[in-house]
Amino acid sequence: MFESIEKQELTALPVESYRLRQYVMGTVYKTSHIYISKDKHHYSVPYNYIGKKVRIIYTKDTVEIYLKQKRIALHKRGLKRYGYTTDPSHMPSTHRYVADWNPEKFLNWADAIGDHCKTFITLLLAKRQHPEQSYKSCAGVLGLAKKVGKDRLDNACKRALDYERINYQSVKSILEKGLDAIQEDTNTESNIPKHTNIRGGNYYK
Repeated sequence: MFESIEKQELTALPVESYRLRQYVMGTVYKTSHIYISKDKHHYSVPYNYIGKKVRIIYTKDTVEIYLKQKRIALHKRGLKRYGYTTDPSHMPSTHRYVADWNPEKFLNWADAIGDHCKTFITLLLAKRQHPEQSYKSCAGVLGLAKKVGKDRLDNACKRALDYERINYQSVKSILEKGLDAIQEDTNTESNIPKHTNIRGGNYYK
């Protein structure tokens, strides 16, 4: 029965094995990227779709992005946490440099300035739900090194950390007022006058 009837009706097996697909909805951010929270990874979309709600279909190998029934982007799936997969043609010509912005870039830049600066940038990135929302502030803070030098900027970041004011404006204000150059008062000697009602430290020994 197989040889005489069925065999001639069979077709070739698919070249690729079946792949499970995952479906999620997303919004195209102002950076011309969408975000897959499962992988914590960003994928570019043509900039003219910024603000649009899109459908994301991904397998273990690929990521497809659809607006209604039209596929507007296709990428290999990236698994680097907080990484970016970017097609330069998706970016507007005046903003393509933004595609190079990512947390690692800013942390390496801050590390070259100083430990306090790196701590400040780490906290600044962590303030927002999505790191890219802090990129402009990070670039602004780190760019101040060109005006005042690395040492002053690192000291200003330390002062801002002490104040618990983690934003660009606080660092800029500290530098403008010269607060980064003020030495902390390390004199811990007590100025309390002697009095018979004050027990003093020896009382507790």
